[in-house]
Amino acid sequence: MKKILLLSFLFAATMLSAQKPVELPLWPNGAPNNNELTNSGQNHNNEWVSDVTTPTLTVYPASHPNGMAIIMCPGGGYGGLAMKHEGHDMAPWFNTQGITYAVLKYRMPNGHHEVPLSDAEQAIRMVREHAAEWGVNPQRVGIMGASAGGHLAASLATLYSSDKTRPDFQILFYPVISMQKGVTHGGSRKNLIGENPSQELEQKYSLERQVSPRTPQAFIMLSSDDDAVPPINGIGYFLASLPCATIKYLPACMPTPPADMAGDSGTTSPTSVNGRKNWRSGCVKGSYSRSLNLPQRNKSNYE
Repeated sequence: MKKILLLSFLFAATMLSAQKPVELPLWPNGAPNNNELTNSGQNHNNEWVSDVTTPTLTVYPASHPNGMAIIMCPGGGYGGLAMKHEGHDMAPWFNTQGITYAVLKYRMPNGHHEVPLSDAEQAIRMVREHAAEWGVNPQRVGIMGASAGGHLAASLATLYSSDKTRPDFQILFYPVISMQKGVTHGGSRKNLIGENPSQELEQKYSLERQVSPRTPQAFIMLSSDDDAVPPINGIGYFLASLPCATIKYLPACMPTPPADMAGDSGTTSPTSVNGRKNWRSGCVKGSYSRSLNLPQRNKSNYE
């Protein structure tokens, strides 16, 4: 179901075109931390990548940029990355909207929970550093993620270390949010914080507990019949935002699929050729309109 939702996002991709992508090393001078993996990264038919030790950012510049950029974090339970349908496949559509799109190949934690988040912070630094070159407004850079990649995106949105790495908005597809047993996705929890984490570590990465008025605006998409990532993850994150809803830093919207889509992996989705485009258009329109509500911050924050 989840894969169908994302693939249907791209129904017009065959008619669209993107500029030639540019793959950049995330840490050309070496990363500040290490996940202690020894393999150089295993690529499985260009769809699944595991054992990432050399992270990269693949950028698809828009031919006619509107100033917005989105960094995508593919999912994979913090054990690998679904680089195709939760990564590169979405580039053509975003580019036709004038959005510069980037896919983050981030390192797996392998017992080092800080590693993926450090890669996400570096990715947003890089986009802002190249903003003029790619036609990007450094105050319109968002983070997006699916499944465990949604957890990484939400981690950046709640645990960022400075204004230089704070995203301006977040887009979450069926995200893992909590690390609490009974709520979380078990594989993501184990791979990120281990079998028996401390209570402090579990609380830190239970992101529904980390939302604040400084958390950027969110667009959340999930499916009620998701049997891998319990929908309560995304719902809990949304509910955590409600006390902040009157503060213009955190407007939120959470569209749900039509009832006749539940469990349907066949033909219909909110973005299929039969006309259901609600959440896709809502996602982009929300990012446009809600970004206008953000207070203007000093450009020097990004320099």
